[in-house]
Amino acid sequence: MELKKNIPGNTITRKLVDLDRETGNIYETVNIIARRANQISAELKNELNRKLADFSSPSDALEETFENREQIEISRYYEGLPKPTIIATEEFLDGEVVYREGKNRDND
Repeated sequence: MELKKNIPGNTITRKLVDLDRETGNIYETVNIIARRANQISAELKNELNRKLADFSSPSDALEETFENREQIEISRYYEGLPKPTIIATEEFLDGEVVYREGKNRDND
């Protein structure tokens, strides 16, 4: 997953007016951002699991676990990424999130 460089690492106080400008409803905006954050979280988890799968072997047991420098670097990289909620909020404010409006949104 490619991340933009201008995403802050910490939380930023936002004005509600900025968040509900596009939808007209703060609760709808929070719902959209939360759903996008869940998608980002799942993508990052799958990506991390794929990268860490290269280091696992079928004969690994708890006692045989050893430290691998590359594995530690990969884990630290993902730990240092901004939280999915921050990424999703930035994407929403930049107009990069596509969403549908409908009466039956629970079945999306």
